[in-house]
Amino acid sequence: MPQTRVLIAPNAFKHSLNALDAAHAIQEGFRQSTLECVCTCFPIGDGGDGTGDLMIRKHNGQRISVEVDDPFGRRITASFGLVANGQTAIIEMASASGLHLVKPSELNPLKATSFGTGELIKRALDEGVTQLVLAIGGSATVDGGTGILRALGIRFLDTSGNELTEPGTFTEIATIDVSALDPRVLNCGISILCDVDNTLLGEQGSAAVFGPQKGATPEAVKTLDAGLATLASVAHTLTGTDMATVKHGGAAGGVSAGLYTFLKAKLINGIDFFLDFTDFNEAVANADLVITGEGSIDEQTLHGKGPYGVAFRAKAKHVPVIGLAGKIPLEQDEGLGQYFDMLLAIGNGPTDLPTALKHTEQNLIRTARQIGNLLTTRV
Repeated sequence: MPQTRVLIAPNAFKHSLNALDAAHAIQEGFRQSTLECVCTCFPIGDGGDGTGDLMIRKHNGQRISVEVDDPFGRRITASFGLVANGQTAIIEMASASGLHLVKPSELNPLKATSFGTGELIKRALDEGVTQLVLAIGGSATVDGGTGILRALGIRFLDTSGNELTEPGTFTEIATIDVSALDPRVLNCGISILCDVDNTLLGEQGSAAVFGPQKGATPEAVKTLDAGLATLASVAHTLTGTDMATVKHGGAAGGVSAGLYTFLKAKLINGIDFFLDFTDFNEAVANADLVITGEGSIDEQTLHGKGPYGVAFRAKAKHVPVIGLAGKIPLEQDEGLGQYFDMLLAIGNGPTDLPTALKHTEQNLIRTARQIGNLLTTRV
């Protein structure tokens, strides 16, 4: 009897397991099952925290360590990866400017900046790269990318010519001086991997939607949004580009909008880029079954999230797809049904969120084992 070829391609389960650990848990469940199968782990990222690391691993990239500023200017060691014979740098924003670097009690997006990520970019330019790929998930900042831009030579000034560095002061921006911008960055292709399509300002903007998870109070959200609006207005006058209308511009606290406006960065769907970059199509062509998943699968998943990207390509190859998640809709969404042959909640009965997060690994193992046993009876 031929073995069933199972391709295991989960996204990270946020606040619980990274994508690689999630894949290994699912693989372990199949190993414990009665199904005769061979499993291939293919953890995925759609631009969120950990995406860059997965791409570097997949290409056996060289890692470069750099001393940079953390979100509050403290010196830390961060890193990026070189692939494609040193021509492409893969930079994970969270490495230098991530939430995980900051204690919950320290979170303050009125002061946090992305300067350290800019230092990583500058170091990558020193290596002679011609392409920059930025995975921007997991940042602690809502600074419109100004920190990155400052590290590359751009200055944001008030009416007296004083340089402004903290997002809480951005309503005072009067002029933007681009005369000292590192010219090398303009000769480099920049791709920013986005997993949300929010624009910069307003109720669905970067401050309102992402600010609270980075420590912003309701009052701070208003201050940040007003500051980003001022930044966008001054930038529009200077560049002719309206940061406020850029699709994906609100990602990572507005980094996407800032780099699009000043560096001509391409804002691209993170999962599509990732799957192309890692030759996913070749892997799925050799599979009999695909398992994907993340913390929650719902209608929002169809708007460019990782499991949707996996399922879309699997269905194009007529390979069945099972989606695993901590949370799925009570009623099957018609759109989801087009791409997922089965959606399974991995929880073992009702429980509170902290307990569910704590048991994600065991729940994935158990659910995958049950799937394997069920498939055994059908083979």
